[in-house]
Amino acid sequence: MSERRSKLEIVYDILAFMQRKGGRIKPTHILYGGNLSYNRLKEYIKELEDKELIVLVEDKDKRFYQITDKGLNLIYEFKKIKEITDAFGL
Repeated sequence: MSERRSKLEIVYDILAFMQRKGGRIKPTHILYGGNLSYNRLKEYIKELEDKELIVLVEDKDKRFYQITDKGLNLIYEFKKIKEITDAFGL
């Protein structure tokens, strides 16, 4: 049985997915890319917006979420921490 992802890992997965897709994606794509239920997606979107890691952008009647510089920085820092913990087998 696989381990559950931590909250930080889910946030990282969402932000990294957004970055890979050009930094700006529709909410449904976050749902699939983050492998989340709709209710969990709403919770994470709200928290990511509150922490200014993503912003809502409306363009011609379409809604997108865009990763912010703060969100990109979190990805960078998380990768560094993951490399260190992996190096020590943690």
